[in-house]
Amino acid sequence: MVITYHGGECFKVQVGDTTLAFNPPAKDSNIIAKKKTPRFGADIVLTSLNDPDFNGVENMAYGDKLPFVVSGPGEYEVKNVFIKGIPGNTHYRGVDRINTAYLVLIDNMNLCFLGAAGSPEDLHDINGNFGEIDVLFVPIGGGDVLTAAQAGKVAVKLGAKIVIPMHYSDEEKNSPSLKDFLNEEGGEKENPIAKLTLKKRDVEGKEGETVVLSSGN
Repeated sequence: MVITYHGGECFKVQVGDTTLAFNPPAKDSNIIAKKKTPRFGADIVLTSLNDPDFNGVENMAYGDKLPFVVSGPGEYEVKNVFIKGIPGNTHYRGVDRINTAYLVLIDNMNLCFLGAAGSPEDLHDINGNFGEIDVLFVPIGGGDVLTAAQAGKVAVKLGAKIVIPMHYSDEEKNSPSLKDFLNEEGGEKENPIAKLTLKKRDVEGKEGETVVLSSGN
């Protein structure tokens, strides 16, 4: 499994010839205003919230890839990937909405993607669905999403083995939200890396290890 970060809440997850995209921004999104809108071919696109910051599905149809779109709660099986969408309330851009957190079983690993989660209280239904969480993607920027302190507590509660922060200002190592989150997790451990390559054996024995991915297109 190879995980790369494209700013905001957009991630690309590749396992063999299968590509997943999480929350790709649309062209009119402000979440990555200083960067090019990510565009790559995906087999499956998961969107947590119907907002330009997360619903740029059209940018994931590229080459011979025409993605299957998952855009809300429910259970799905696509290309041997098992997905469960779990609804929660959030308040984004001044509007009360439903945010879908996703549990994804792929390559014998459990991914948990919290999307635009705004309150720890709305995440109580996540534990125990696919077993232990191997990789957790958690927003940390505050405002409409979890603060760094809230995100740290959520990561501990969910017992994730690897934690990847997202949705923070500037998507850079000097971001105040990122610094706060790293302090919550015990201090800065590593510089941002371009990609995270994992096999199941790589996550065994880990407990809440934070990995910061540098954003790029």
